[in-house]
Amino acid sequence: MKLNWQQIDTVFLDMDGTLLDLHFDNYFWLEHVPLRYAQMNDMGVEEARHELYPRFQKMEGTMEWYCIDYWSNELGLDIATLKEEVDHLIAIHPHVTDFLDAIRNHEKHVVLVTNAHGKSLSLKMNRTRLGGHFDELICAHDYGIPKEQSNFWGLLQEKLPFDKERTVLVDDSLSVLRSAEHYGIKHLLAIYKPDTKAPAREILEFSAIHSFLEIMP
Repeated sequence: MKLNWQQIDTVFLDMDGTLLDLHFDNYFWLEHVPLRYAQMNDMGVEEARHELYPRFQKMEGTMEWYCIDYWSNELGLDIATLKEEVDHLIAIHPHVTDFLDAIRNHEKHVVLVTNAHGKSLSLKMNRTRLGGHFDELICAHDYGIPKEQSNFWGLLQEKLPFDKERTVLVDDSLSVLRSAEHYGIKHLLAIYKPDTKAPAREILEFSAIHSFLEIMP
């Protein structure tokens, strides 16, 4: 996979699964939350999973799915505190820091664009110290709609003008890439392995990378 960096001015980068290992999030929602929910409600962990997983799936792709406050209210758990209990699992994907340094050195406008709740964003930036590598940190919660909706990109363009023909988005979510494609963003890249503990995915719909080393300027 090669990018012609002379044709790109703006770089939009997703956080979870793209820059950061999605293992943290998968472990948190599929293992840690059911464990704490089971303990609070005096039930088995498998029973908790059986109750929680359908509730999670029902909200996927919505703003609520990404909202710590929503799930704290829904589950009666302090989700932000629970994330801190396992924050040692937050990890940066290989070659990400070098890539960020390289594109900044090439004077690209580098923007983190995430659906993550502000509390999650703060936790992960504090843990990884990646925040200083970006010109902007954009949280979809500030716009009230997730990146999966193509009008998100229109709202973003009102705040942060960019040339759709000279912009690249790297995101592990195919539904987000579809919404960006529908809006007209030209350069789109997926991630083969968002979770380092899971198998690589087969991706046919978009160009994809195994690591940022493949698109280093």
